Amino acid sequence: MKSVIEVIKERRSIRRYDTREVPEAVVTNLLETLRWTPSWANTQCWEVIRIKDKELREKIAEASFKGNPANKALVEAPVLLAFCAKLNTSGFYKGEVTTKFGDWFMFDLGLAAQTLCLSAQSLGLGTVIIGLFDHDKAKKILAVPEGYELVALIPIGYPAHIPSAPKRKELSEILHDNAF
Repeated sequence: MKSVIEVIKERRSIRRYDTREVPEAVVTNLLETLRWTPSWANTQCWEVIRIKDKELREKIAEASFKGNPANKALVEAPVLLAFCAKLNTSGFYKGEVTTKFGDWFMFDLGLAAQTLCLSAQSLGLGTVIIGLFDHDKAKKILAVPEGYELVALIPIGYPAHIPSAPKRKELSEILHDNAF
């Protein structure tokens, strides 16, 4: 079994998928990891829509912006997850916002997306987090109710191509000791 550090270093944004279906037990195991993602005051503000229907994935792909390199993945991957956030819960206490940055849902959904992507990597699956699409159009296609926001789309499947690692900043470029 690989270490968490190995999984983190090996994870890539996968934009091309082969035709193999992902067994339902594997998808369920993967989705189970979301329940264990940390969140603001354990609000767990995420809701996830699993989309396996190819026609529906094609409609969602139409809501994506031209030129997005992940567009094909929306249809090629056998499973597509739509990450939604319940608004006014994360970062709130007794109905009042408590953080300088307001609603904390983007942070919590980022944690949930990372948990899912790393879990998928550990199971031999590929993912890519897609945020460049017409959120309102896709939200309508997926019947996301008021009070929720569609934040990201994440295709899941077996990679047809694994790109090499992109260049990373050196630690000395991002780390400051004791003060900025």
